[in-house]
Amino acid sequence: MAEGGAADLDTQRGEVAALLKTQLRKGDTWYLVDSHWFKQWKKYVGFDSWDKYQMGDQNVYPGPVDNSGLLRDGDVLAIKEHLIDELDYILVPTEGWNKLVSWYGLTEGQEPIARKVSVQILSEGSMDYICFFWGAVTRFIPDEKETRLWNRYMSNTFEPLNKPDSTIQDAGLYQGQVKTCRSFTMMSRQSERSGLCGLSNLGNTCFMNSAVQCLSNIPPLTEYFLKDKYTDELNEDNPLGMKGEIARAYAELIKQLWSGKYSYVTPRPFKTQVGRFAPQFSGYQQQDSHELLAFLLDGLHEDLNRIRKKPYIQLKDANGRPDKVVAEEAWENHIKRNDSIIVDIFHGLFKSTLVCPVCSKVSVTFDPFCYLTLPLPMKKERTLEVYLVRLDPLAKPTQYKLTVPKVGYISDLCTSLSTLSGVPAEKMIVTDIYNHRFHRIFATNENLSSIMERDDIYVFEVAVNRVEDTDHVVIPVHLREKYKQSGYNHTSTPLFGQPFLIAVPRTLSEDKLYNMLLLRLCRFVRSSVEEDEEDCEETQPSKQHTVNGNATNGLLEEGSPSECAGRHFVLETFLFTFSKTSFLFLLQFICCEADRLHFIRRLSVRKVICDFDKHESMEYKPQKKAFFKLKDCIELFTTKEKLGAEDPWYCPNCKQHQQATKKLDLWSLPPVLVVHLKRFSYSRYMRDKLDSLVDFPLRDLDMSEFLINPNAGPCRYDLIAVSNHYGGMGGGHYTAYAKNKDDDKWYNYDDSSVSPANEDQIVSKAGYVLFYQRQDTGSFHPNGSDWAAPGGQSHCGDRH
Repeated sequence: MAEGGAADLDTQRGEVAALLKTQLRKGDTWYLVDSHWFKQWKKYVGFDSWDKYQMGDQNVYPGPVDNSGLLRDGDVLAIKEHLIDELDYILVPTEGWNKLVSWYGLTEGQEPIARKVSVQILSEGSMDYICFFWGAVTRFIPDEKETRLWNRYMSNTFEPLNKPDSTIQDAGLYQGQVKTCRSFTMMSRQSERSGLCGLSNLGNTCFMNSAVQCLSNIPPLTEYFLKDKYTDELNEDNPLGMKGEIARAYAELIKQLWSGKYSYVTPRPFKTQVGRFAPQFSGYQQQDSHELLAFLLDGLHEDLNRIRKKPYIQLKDANGRPDKVVAEEAWENHIKRNDSIIVDIFHGLFKSTLVCPVCSKVSVTFDPFCYLTLPLPMKKERTLEVYLVRLDPLAKPTQYKLTVPKVGYISDLCTSLSTLSGVPAEKMIVTDIYNHRFHRIFATNENLSSIMERDDIYVFEVAVNRVEDTDHVVIPVHLREKYKQSGYNHTSTPLFGQPFLIAVPRTLSEDKLYNMLLLRLCRFVRSSVEEDEEDCEETQPSKQHTVNGNATNGLLEEGSPSECAGRHFVLETFLFTFSKTSFLFLLQFICCEADRLHFIRRLSVRKVICDFDKHESMEYKPQKKAFFKLKDCIELFTTKEKLGAEDPWYCPNCKQHQQATKKLDLWSLPPVLVVHLKRFSYSRYMRDKLDSLVDFPLRDLDMSEFLINPNAGPCRYDLIAVSNHYGGMGGGHYTAYAKNKDDDKWYNYDDSSVSPANEDQIVSKAGYVLFYQRQDTGSFHPNGSDWAAPGGQSHCGDRH
């Protein structure tokens, strides 16, 4: 039900959808609607098929039309500059605006943002602002001259508009954007070699550029689009597709890349279409080239699906039938619903075998795939270097190299260190020290993934059991340079040396606390602390003393300030509030000013020297770099595994979910094999990128040994493209290597730059998505149905 007196949701959806198709005409008035509000409205009315489940949900009710996102600093009369159509706002005609406002109202204090459609002709050499207009760019360009239109972004970035027959909207022009239109006498421009055309970076879009350049260099797919075979197979009515828009946008981009006219092009129209149907790619945040590739292959498939009406098919288990029979049935069922150039080129078939651990039920299915996601042989352990600071104040801190579980806990680190050092694990506290202070003090149940490779990890032995002993508290102590005036600023007083931890009773005298601190410091002190007469009215001579038999170098004075003598204070109140600040800073909250100054002065030292020992485990041993072959990854992919507790299988025999064993096998492989190396690892414990080198062959990759189909013939592949990722999680940079189909040479595609590449550059730790073409598919005819392979067999292994 709609709110208030608004039309029902089906009516709203239908009326607005029809009005959005209205063509812009000169003189008409259109209104801007903030895209954020409009997306909420679409969810509420179930505008898109994937939003139907939220239809009428009050949690997504949009409320009054709100254009605050388009306004500058909340000024209702000031519109932000450089707003992008469909990204920042949606244009609706007058009738559509009136309906939305009548149904939902307008946010109080806001005014409608109206614009008239106007046409502004750009003269030679002019640089003008564009308002909204519609029509082919060529309508505004003199026929007698060769004219080029450029798009200026920021202050000095110019992008050529390479499609003069496209609409202004398709060209990505928006309000407030500066254009320059220049006319030239007819002159020829030296053509670039076909396909050697870069893609300008629109802002963190290197992931998209990398994926597109790899696909662009797959010969059968590119030929299919260059020869316009796609136009006969556009499926605009497919509810799972993108109304043919993704296929059209990709085709136009491919034609530009292979026209030989440009050294680089700007893929803004293509990105706009991708963002329309996949909102996760609509912004300008760094994304994943494999995720973009997966979306694009699926989108092209549905836009070009030759099946106009998909039949319902009942999936069947093998139930003991021969693999060949089940595989043929599975492929036939797949083709009945999915038949496109993407299926022809990229789809293969694997066998999945599940075994119930309780009743031994065996389930066998054959499933199609578009790419293989291969795990990397990942070590289950990691090495950490830590420093152990023992309780004995005269013992030097020792550096240890530990082997700990990659997915483990701080307690595992303590256990490993205890084995090497003999210090009980329950008397260890693990810390991260940075800039002379404790950056973190870890709990024993924290994940080891909290420790990064470059962290300085110090493990302190304490006198008590950290868990069982409740009569003591552990206090962090930082070392600060001595000051000479009472009006000091503690926040600016520099720290130095290594901080330490000390376990003290919850209630203790100042004298006892002083002696405990002195004991911890005694081995580092080289000279006595001189009393400053200006800071204290009472000056007492320094004398040589010992603490537990250890020389204190004169730091311990006889007696103590009379006002503090015998004073006891409780630390429990301050344990949590000040646990990560200097104890010396903590002290000022519990002592009077004069006492605090006298007490702190006695703890000031001139120099602290920290000496470290190195445990024998730290002796240099050449470490083998992590190195795998691609076949190692394929073998791991086909290895039997047990399903995780969070991803069980429903056993039809037991009638409940079980942690079954699962095994994947390859049955048939496609003409172009896409291999995704699973470098990015996500789990509830950690996020990581695996930089291990995977050695993949450039030619003669023999996949025959991995095919379980007894009728599979020779199956050899040659590498034709690689999507590379440099950097770490959530960032980095994507490039591509690809082999040009015309000159058979390798090139490096780095956004707008294209340069020759040597074969020895191709295999690197950056390799992320690999594209292999089967050797027997060189004579492909892009008719969307057959491959001229020997013996009429279209794939490695029987599929058809």
